[in-house]
Amino acid sequence: MSQYPGVSHTFFLNEILELQKQGITVLPAGINSFGNQRQQTEIELSKSARTFYPKQISKLTILATCLHIMFLRPAVFLRGLTAALDPGHVPFSRILYSFFYFIEALLIGDWMEKKDLTHLHIHFAGSVATVGRIVARAFGVSYSITVHGPEEFYDETLSHLELKVRQAKFVVCISHFCKSQIMRWLDAEAWSRLEVSRLGIDAALFPPRTHENTTAPIEIVCTGRLIIGKGQRLLIEACTRLLQQGHRLHLTIIGDGPDRSGLTSLVDRLGVQQHVHFAGATTPEATRNYLAQADIFSLPTFAEGIPVALMEAMACQLPCLTTYIAGIPELITDGVDGLLVPAASIDDLTNAIERLVLDPALRQRIGEAARARIQRQYSLQPNVAILGEIFKRRLWNDNGL
Repeated sequence: MSQYPGVSHTFFLNEILELQKQGITVLPAGINSFGNQRQQTEIELSKSARTFYPKQISKLTILATCLHIMFLRPAVFLRGLTAALDPGHVPFSRILYSFFYFIEALLIGDWMEKKDLTHLHIHFAGSVATVGRIVARAFGVSYSITVHGPEEFYDETLSHLELKVRQAKFVVCISHFCKSQIMRWLDAEAWSRLEVSRLGIDAALFPPRTHENTTAPIEIVCTGRLIIGKGQRLLIEACTRLLQQGHRLHLTIIGDGPDRSGLTSLVDRLGVQQHVHFAGATTPEATRNYLAQADIFSLPTFAEGIPVALMEAMACQLPCLTTYIAGIPELITDGVDGLLVPAASIDDLTNAIERLVLDPALRQRIGEAARARIQRQYSLQPNVAILGEIFKRRLWNDNGL
């Protein structure tokens, strides 16, 4: 994984814990550690201590490992170097990055051999999958990928997604939309190697909200990385319009990221500082507490796979307002268990928020249907059971184990 545990990727941790309950031993490796983004929970600290991090190895040990492989196992070294620096797939401007990926791949491959591991599963198909593909080529192990999207679909040439998928033993897609984006350029004969396994959450950790706000202000919560693509700017502007029309509401934005300063500047420029709270990166428990006090959840995102943040809010029986893009319509049926609006339309977003603000009965009905949808189709245990069966069928059965 690119980062484990991750602030915005708690599903990595939950997925591994569930797979282990099924009797599947998982040894995690993370290119990047948790860092100082927020305080780690006890379980995150425990898992971090048992995770292999190539970037945390001393420079002397890295050098010794690379020299050992280069001189004593030159075939492994050359296969990895060829995969990393293949001029047919690596532009000259990315050579330095690719060399660092090669070093990381040697360290991970060496760790796998010491642990007697023969298969590598990779979450996300970006640079972390580049490293994983090099590991497989160099050390002769197999690999598989869980593809989330949407970044990988923007420029398949740059991400080499076709190459990674073609060489993978199998590919897990988190949605049918995700699968369709791979199918559109993958040879039809290879479609059988694509699997769909939805992400899921433990709804028991997200009890339904029990309060019904009969007095303003209405509390709106948005959870996501603070980047342009999550649409928080439009949400702030939509809330500002409603405040100017006399509606009483408050917006809490959970998360951190490169657009934080831009968002705070926007809030200052619009003069709505007292109506918008930036909570920063929070622990899962703190996030659940914010959701428990909310009336509406909104994520007006421009590009997604299927956001786990939406699943968590839906499990809390919150009416969710998001955009009609990518795999989101597989999670939410507009008007039934959530509201969907066109991405980037501030008018539609504003109108939909106002609709929820003015209609408590609608909020209640949609919230109840949302929780039922999560329990029925996006529950952690049964969905990870499907993933476990994929591993068993694709690995154990294929190898006669």
